Amino acid sequence: MIEDLEFETYLSISTSKFGIYLFDVRNLKNLYKQELILENQTDDIDYKSLKNFLDSNIFKIEKLIGKFIKNIFIVIDNKKILRLNIGIKKKNYNVSNKKDHIINSLTEIKDLFKLNYRNQKIIHMFVNKYLINDKIYLSYEDNLKYDKIALEIQIISISVEKINDLNKILEDYQINIVKYFDYIYIKNFFEKLDLDISEMAHKIKGGYNLNEVMVVPKNSKKQAFFEKFFQLFS
Repeated sequence: MIEDLEFETYLSISTSKFGIYLFDVRNLKNLYKQELILENQTDDIDYKSLKNFLDSNIFKIEKLIGKFIKNIFIVIDNKKILRLNIGIKKKNYNVSNKKDHIINSLTEIKDLFKLNYRNQKIIHMFVNKYLINDKIYLSYEDNLKYDKIALEIQIISISVEKINDLNKILEDYQINIVKYFDYIYIKNFFEKLDLDISEMAHKIKGGYNLNEVMVVPKNSKKQAFFEKFFQLFS
């Protein structure tokens, strides 16, 4: 029997292809991998074909690990995913506390998005660029002194309706969807590396993109730390 902490299950969904992967987190490889190219492609997810695909593979994975799958991560490629670029420029009145200033700015953007896009759920949020002292930086520079900073932020979200549809599918197997990943984002981020989609998603989940804001539940006991990657509360 494989222990829960030794593996993660990933489900990749698009209008042209499904994939399911049992990922060994210690050795960074798939213990199980099955993909299906869809012959009859539609404008949206073919839920009937997805159900058949899951029927064919869920039991096989559960037999391999010797227990039921409880949680799953979904990588989705869908034209209805919203990608929004937002710029913010603010003065920092407490120059000595630059980190809190940036985190407060990101929190403000997140809350503003949630207020104006109530039918969307954020799945990724990251800083594309920092404009500090009129110079562009692609990552945060901790040792710079400034009283003003501009951020270019990208938010990627999925509709609540789409989440509900997928939840209904996975509920039939008593599987909880832990997190969604945007396929295009993670493929572009690792475009120079030959990795399986499961490994790419695993790395992103672990904070591989140091500019990504990790949105975690308010009751999470995980300690936030700025030096590795941002962490905000939902």
